[in-house]
Amino acid sequence: MTPRDDSDANSNRWSDLDRPPLNAVALRRALVRDGGLWSDVQVVAHTGSTNSDLVAFATDGKAEEGAVLVAEEQDAGRGRLDRQWTAPARSGLFFSVLLKPVGVPVERWGWLPLLTGVAMATGLSRSAGVDIALKWPNDLLVTVEGEERKAGGILAERAGTDAVVVGVGINVTLRADELPVPGAGSLVLAGAETTDRDTILRTVLRSFEQWFEKWRSVAGDPAASGLQDTYAAGCSTLGRVVRAELPGGKSITGEAVAVDGDGRLVLATEEGVQQPVGAGDIVHLRPAGSPGGE
Repeated sequence: MTPRDDSDANSNRWSDLDRPPLNAVALRRALVRDGGLWSDVQVVAHTGSTNSDLVAFATDGKAEEGAVLVAEEQDAGRGRLDRQWTAPARSGLFFSVLLKPVGVPVERWGWLPLLTGVAMATGLSRSAGVDIALKWPNDLLVTVEGEERKAGGILAERAGTDAVVVGVGINVTLRADELPVPGAGSLVLAGAETTDRDTILRTVLRSFEQWFEKWRSVAGDPAASGLQDTYAAGCSTLGRVVRAELPGGKSITGEAVAVDGDGRLVLATEEGVQQPVGAGDIVHLRPAGSPGGE
């Protein structure tokens, strides 16, 4: 895997002394091992989208399972529904991983974004001392001044017939005056004990490896692997009244009561129907009788 690097010889690597560059050599030494999931770790100063790059490498046969591509900055990062994800250079962790879930039925691959959320929450708690809440299906939330803020997102994409690329973006040192939207947050704004990105990346990737291997070892069974229960325990969407904005312009409002065996969010509507939602944008609503939404 030879990533595209659009930087001018890394001339701006130390332009912000509070945001040192990642140490690719040390990351490879710490993460790549015989018998482990991670086969390679590459760090580029700048690219459009690590997901797009890694999907292309995988499709062309230029990347193996376990390849990790990290960008210090990306200007075409994508979230769900083609939303753009941008942040100042070295202010976060922007990376993608290539997975081949051999032995896991394709219908269970939809659990990969949820597995990634659990792994990121576990790793961020260990490394940065920040509590992460999971918003179904792919947002990482932190609490800043008593308010839930989005500090990270996850995007999974197929790469050919046998592989998936999962991309993660996490705001680490994004300052208040750099927030792209009012509802954004970062680890530093949530009171992180450390913002050392090398330490954080090593820990979240080790957490991911542990969860992925556990899930894959039971053919992706979310109950047997403990993934379903762990996700539900950390999901801030459950127990709340939400609006699911569905493809095609439709929406459903109800209380989020469960995440089912297929990874879908189950809503209990006012009509007494339990409606599973497999795709859509979820809006957390305030309790009935209070104005607005969150």
